[in-house]
Amino acid sequence: MKKTILTLAALALLVGSCGNNNPTQENTNTNEMEQQAQPEATNPVVYMTKDISPEGLVKIYEALGVKPAEGQRVAVKISTGESGGHNYLKPELIKDLVNTVNGTIVECNTAYGGSRQDVKKHWETIKEHGFLDIAKVDIMDEFGEMQIPVVDTTYIKHDIVGEHLANYDFMVNLAHFKGHAMGGFGGVLKNQSIGVASTGGKAYIHSCGYTTDPAECWSHIENQDGFLESMAAAAQGVHNYFKQEGKDIIYIDVMNNLSVDCDCDAHPADPEMKDVGILASTDPVALDQACIDLVFNYPNAEGDDATALINRVNRQHGIHILEHAAKIGLGTRAYELVNIDK
Repeated sequence: MKKTILTLAALALLVGSCGNNNPTQENTNTNEMEQQAQPEATNPVVYMTKDISPEGLVKIYEALGVKPAEGQRVAVKISTGESGGHNYLKPELIKDLVNTVNGTIVECNTAYGGSRQDVKKHWETIKEHGFLDIAKVDIMDEFGEMQIPVVDTTYIKHDIVGEHLANYDFMVNLAHFKGHAMGGFGGVLKNQSIGVASTGGKAYIHSCGYTTDPAECWSHIENQDGFLESMAAAAQGVHNYFKQEGKDIIYIDVMNNLSVDCDCDAHPADPEMKDVGILASTDPVALDQACIDLVFNYPNAEGDDATALINRVNRQHGIHILEHAAKIGLGTRAYELVNIDK
């Protein structure tokens, strides 16, 4: 495979043309100059394809070169999507990848009501959305939860996850990259923090460690940066869990259906920009940063405009999760973007 190494200045070429049509947006990567000056070997690789298809998804997984060993139990973490929603990653898109890794689709219950806080309704939604037709599915906190350590204990003292996380040796963090009402955006970091947390764990993260009661947590969400830092800490807890001897984890972001709203929204806003592609890395911070950079450097055109998504990210100070995740050592915001379509 021939590598195409791209800096931020060339990101827009992948989605049309160079240039920034959003001159008032904030600079999302403060390390750009340092990134360009550093030797190639110091930066993690983020692979990209424009081919959003079952074949493209398998191809980018294979580009990572990190695969589960024979006999390993593989979790494929996705969002199964709220009932009534329609932007979640569809079974027909992910089926080939799930089968390639012989994986089990894993999820956890929500903390905000809706169709996925109650286990029975969550199973109905999973069936309604077609996931049971393509693979085994496991709601990891259906029968209980467990605690795993976190490095950053500023707000949360541990991460509370579905107890079935212990049943897996390898995780494919397969995220739908999009906006989010609270986090600004959701990629692999959110999919790994809020997504792997149990119902109580979600309440614990949202309330910055105040409570595990989902009924109580929503009155303790005034600290936005604290929430984002709690997510980063939880994501690092899961990453470290799968970096134990004999375990591993990889990261994939699918940049399609780029609504400003999350898949947890039963009535999401329609996307105002076109699909971008699929990106993958072994570094979750670099991966989400690359996706953000593609959005913030998007070549806007009539009927294809990233402004709404950029405004959503900025409104919630969403970039801070990347800042903090890098600060605590989960990954780096510098990266090499490798276009596997070349």
